[in-house]
Parts: sequence; structure tokens; C-alpha cells
Amino acid sequence: MSDIERTERAPLPLALALAPIAALFAAGVGGAAVFGFGGEPLLLALLFAAAVAAAIARARGHGWAEVQAAAGRLLAEALPAVLILLSIGALLGSWMFAGTIPLLVVLGIDLISPQWMALTAFLATAVMSVVSGTSWGSAGTIGVALMGAAEAMGLPLAPVAGAVVSGAYFGDKLSPISDMTNITAIGAGAELYAHIRNMLPTSLPPALIAIAAFALFAPGAELAGANPAAAIRTELVGLFAPGLWAALPLAVAVGGIALRYPPAPVIIASALVALVIGVTVNGFPAAAGVHAFVAGFALDQVAPGAAVSEQLTGLVERGGLYAMAPTLVFILAAFLLAAGMEVSGALDTLLARLLGAVRDAFGLIAATMAAGATMVGMTSHGGVTSLVVGGLFRPSYAERDLAPENLGRALADSVTITEPLMPWTVSGLFMASTLGVATLAYAPWAVFCWLGPVFSLLMALRFRLTGKGLKPAA
Repeated sequence: MSDIERTERAPLPLALALAPIAALFAAGVGGAAVFGFGGEPLLLALLFAAAVAAAIARARGHGWAEVQAAAGRLLAEALPAVLILLSIGALLGSWMFAGTIPLLVVLGIDLISPQWMALTAFLATAVMSVVSGTSWGSAGTIGVALMGAAEAMGLPLAPVAGAVVSGAYFGDKLSPISDMTNITAIGAGAELYAHIRNMLPTSLPPALIAIAAFALFAPGAELAGANPAAAIRTELVGLFAPGLWAALPLAVAVGGIALRYPPAPVIIASALVALVIGVTVNGFPAAAGVHAFVAGFALDQVAPGAAVSEQLTGLVERGGLYAMAPTLVFILAAFLLAAGMEVSGALDTLLARLLGAVRDAFGLIAATMAAGATMVGMTSHGGVTSLVVGGLFRPSYAERDLAPENLGRALADSVTITEPLMPWTVSGLFMASTLGVATLAYAPWAVFCWLGPVFSLLMALRFRLTGKGLKPAA
């Protein structure tokens, strides 16, 4: 929507603007009822909703070529994210080949009590994301290693995945070197550090609640005497002999990301270092390394005929570029839906209706957040959403003598941290693919992500009741 040339046209009726969204949810719920929750019903629901949006665009005089061009532009804008997605797939397979993930799993088994795994996952990814400014890089490195340790311990994976997502987006929201932190400040017209300070009241309380929730989640007692981690640890050490060399790919990835080098090349560099270590240190065949990079790590290529447990096989046989192909199909379907709504004028209508419903400061914050969540849910592009919604709502904040930092906070709490909770968005798909847990399974445990919007609305409600909670214009 940000770059498409618009022609003068009559506003799209609200019922037609809502039709693709209604089609998405109706088809999604119907598919889940018939086939159960899973990727196939959701993909068909996305394609059905995209077809409805394209049909509305056609009825408005816009052909398939325009929808296709809009989808192509969205895909081009998302190319950096797509490259990261593919590189993470290569990284997972390569890190298995080098013994990097097995090393981290062994360390996790030795150093982290099962009782504190979810809490450790939140704190570790939060620190990593604040330092690096990237949620995807944090989840795809530290997060993946912690998920492996949790799986080896036999822990429920959804709470750990939710903790990883929560920690990753804590930094993506607050880090001064995060792209989204800077873009939301730009979209709101706020000074960066004033924007960050103003987000603390809706970030620190959810983070503390998340810490308490993950600390209280204590499966250790339930696993007493039945923890399979010791047996898996023995198998990992026997197969990979993980040592300090296996930590080098992790150092390359974490160091490069922390130094703000482009994530995709850094991740690929780490994967290539891992392949060299797998061949030279572990003595695995080079062909098995190529297979791990492209198609995923396979035990029969590095230890043919070895007797291994099903638990170990499930833990290590993963990754590869090909593993991310289904996620790319979902991304394309989501972009077709977004393009149809964009070309038809549906997004314009929905945003204008939300703005037109504003009556006071609380309504303004609520409308901003509804617009942000709706648009990022349809476009999977947090940057464009923040810039478009910020530009649309900025005059209304100025008219009410509210500082732009209030707008920036509303954008961050409705765009940055809500996207990974939506199964059809690029972030939701990435986290599910990378962590191996469905979005709807980890979402209830992504405490920080869904509490942020709640606290943002509470701050606005406090302003309505007491005149406090929102920052006045200077």
C-alpha cells in the first residue's frame, strides 16, 4: 500500500472491506473443524481469502496483474526476512553436523534445571535480542539451542517456545539498534530514546509478569526419575564428541549479529564454518555436510547402521534449506491476500473507519492499536504498517496535544509484538518453523507479547479516568 500508485476511486463499502477477513476466519475455523488444526487448512483458508480479495479488486476495475504486482512488491520488501528464514534452515542442519547444537544441548542438560528452562529461555533470548536488536536472530540461535535442550529433557515444548518468543520480542521492541524500534519512532515522529523510555511502562511490567510465570512453571518435579536427558546426553557425546570447536559457529553467529552485520550473511557464514568443523573435527563425510545444509541433517549419512534411539533421531534430524519451503508457500499466500486487500482499497477503508470512530484519547489509542494489528496481520510487514498507520494517526495525536511517543508506544504494542501471535504472518510462520512448535500452541505462553497490548490499553484507560498515563505534547 505504501508504494502503489492510487487512482481516485469511491470508498469501498465496509462490508466488502471486511469480506476477505471474514473469509479467512470462516475458512480457517471450518477447515480446523473438519481436518483439525494444521498447516493445510490454514493455507487453504489464506488462498480462499486471497481469492475473495482479488475478486473484489476485479469488481473495482483492478485486474490480476495489479494484484500480482502488489504481491511481488510485498515479497521484494520482505526479501531480507525471507533470506534470514532460508539461512536459519541451513544453519540448523549445519550446526547439527558440526555438533554445535548437540554441545549446547549437553550444556543445557548439565547446567539448567528442568524447573528453570522456560525462565532461562526468556532471559537468554531477551538479553540476546537487546544486544543484537533482532528477534529472529535471537530465536534462531540461542532459542533453537534451548529448544533442543528442552526436548532432550522431555519437557513440554510450548512453554519454552513461548518464552523464547517473549524474550526475542522484548529486545525487538526496546533495543535502540532494532530496526522495528527505530521504524516505530520514525512512524510516530518521536525521538528514539524518548520513544524507548515511554515504552517502559508497558514493557517492564509484562516482562516481570512473564518472569514470574516462567519461574512458576516447574515441570522438574514431574520429571523426577523419568527424565530421558541422561540417556540422550550419552548418545550425543558418543556420536558427536562435542568440544570447544563446536562452539565456534555459535561465536561467529552471535558475534556477527551483535556487531550489526547483516543477519543472513552472518548466519550463512556460521553455517559454512560449521560444515568445515563437521568434516575436519568430527570426521563426517563432506557429502553429508552438503546434505545437512540443503536438506537437513541425517544420521544415516554420518553414522550408517548405528543404533540410536527415536528420541535422538527426532532431536537431531532437522534443518536444511528445503525445510523452510512450506513456510515460503504460506508467505506467498499471505502476500496475495494482502495485495488483494491493498489494490481493492479494503485496507484504506478499514483504517479510515477506525480513525473516524475516535472520540477521545482512549479511543485514539484503541483505534491506533486496532489499525496496527489489522494491517500487520494482513501485510506481515511491521515496518510499512508502522509508517502508514503512524502517518495516518499522527495529526490526531497533535490535535489532542498528545506527544508522538504515545503513538510510537501504541504502534510497538500492536505491531511489533503481536505479529508472532498470528499463525499466518511471516513472523508467526518463522517462529513456528524455527522452534518446531505451532503458533497457536506457543501463543498462550508468549506472555510478554500478549500482555503488552493489555498494558497499553490500561495506560490509555488510566488517562481517561485520571488524566494520567499518556505523555502530553511538549
